[in-house]
Amino acid sequence: MSEIVTDLPASPSGPIQRTALHDTLVTRLRDMIIEGELPPGARMHESHLGEQLGVSRTPLREAIKYLASEGLVELIPSRGAIVKRFSGKDVHDMLIVLKSLEELAGGLACVTATDEEIAKVRRLHDEMQECYNSRDRLRYYKLNQAIHTEITQLAHNQALSSMQAVLQSRLKRIRFIGHEGPEKWEAAMAEHQEMIVALEARDGKALAKVLGRHLLNAWQRVKDAI
Repeated sequence: MSEIVTDLPASPSGPIQRTALHDTLVTRLRDMIIEGELPPGARMHESHLGEQLGVSRTPLREAIKYLASEGLVELIPSRGAIVKRFSGKDVHDMLIVLKSLEELAGGLACVTATDEEIAKVRRLHDEMQECYNSRDRLRYYKLNQAIHTEITQLAHNQALSSMQAVLQSRLKRIRFIGHEGPEKWEAAMAEHQEMIVALEARDGKALAKVLGRHLLNAWQRVKDAI
């Protein structure tokens, strides 16, 4: 079977680098989980996925193991890989902790970030706004997550960034369904507009407040779907 080459940069030497194939597979499988093509509790059949994606089992297994390290997949003896299913309490508990982490990050970012770093977040925000306007939901979602990651990184605290990354990764599918429906999506976009205004003004209290509200509202937007 031929291997995936979609969206990969051209290689002057011809063959696809192994790391490029791995990254492409991880991204493809992660998107399938986020969008619900592989729903919570679904078994990830290697033979079926390998045929669907046009890859052999070895790189597929490596990609699945990587997603397990992110907390999106469970590796269960005798059952294989299963898409992680979180309970309502699991999600609520993670969002409460993520809320505290991002509030802290927002306050620190307004003190420690350079003008260039803030400008980068503005560019991500503007691109996300364009995706919202065109209703490109998956691209919007990825930019949304990138903004949360960037704001946390602007705190220049590796421990904080690492902890935030773990929880954000496990909540990918949950956060994605939080944008289902025009009213929920509009509300989330409005909160992001408040975030960029506060960040550019270096108003740490305002940014921490809107980040906290954003995460609390995320629970309200997803709780009925869990």
